Amino acid sequence: MVFGKASGGGMLHWLGLAFVILLVDQFTKVLIVGYYHLHDSTYVTSFFNVVRWHNYGAAFSFLNDASGWQRWFFTVLGFVASGVILWMLKSHSGQRLFSFAMACILGGAIGNVLDRLLYGYVVDFLDFHWHGMHFPAFNVADSAITVGAACLILDELLRVRRTR
Repeated sequence: MVFGKASGGGMLHWLGLAFVILLVDQFTKVLIVGYYHLHDSTYVTSFFNVVRWHNYGAAFSFLNDASGWQRWFFTVLGFVASGVILWMLKSHSGQRLFSFAMACILGGAIGNVLDRLLYGYVVDFLDFHWHGMHFPAFNVADSAITVGAACLILDELLRVRRTR
């Protein structure tokens, strides 16, 4: 079974996945910061642009307009979440889908924490839109966190189904 119990290997495999996610996230952000000014945009398709956007808040720009305290709040929250995720990975590294989800969330969380420490904001650049409506810009780290959250939900649904 692909996402059942693993036969060992520990958490190093999952830390490697989190590290790859972190590297891809930071590489893409370095490119955006290096080649784009704030709000610069490149048309890619009729529904997608690459744009440089700064998010001082959290998901969907929650608390984006706060007075600055949110930078440190979300940085500390990211460190705490990363610690909890590391503990969970150590405790449950044999549960493949769960650990995959945790590794995705860990890589994404660290990527966004690094942005907050380096820039004071999170660099977003993926801009999807349809008929003049734009989904809030996001980045690779946000995508990894979303995939991880979806996999956590799937893991729980499968766990509940197995216990019936």
